[in-house]
Amino acid sequence: MDHKKINASVTTITRDLNKLEIETGNIYQSVMVIAKRSNQISLEVKDELSRKLEEFASFTDNLEEIFENREQIEISRFYEKLPKPSSIALQEFIESKLYFRTPEKEEKQPDVL
Repeated sequence: MDHKKINASVTTITRDLNKLEIETGNIYQSVMVIAKRSNQISLEVKDELSRKLEEFASFTDNLEEIFENREQIEISRFYEKLPKPSSIALQEFIESKLYFRTPEKEEKQPDVL
């Protein structure tokens, strides 16, 4: 995920529910698509942060050897300043960057040969 190109809002914005409903025809289905994408983003960010912080992991039990690492603090601050995964997913949905399909609609379409 390219964090520099994310244009999602960091603060809360009121959205028009009627506009969210247009893509799927059902507000609840739109919310579920956004929620599932939000979970995916959350897992991606968590995995990426874990990999970056793994470099700084200390496997000693001695408390005297633990010290603050400036790079580790900067990495943590960067990830704290990112928009929430739900905001990112909502922005992707609004910009029609999400691909989703509904099995119910696919079953209703007759097979054309």
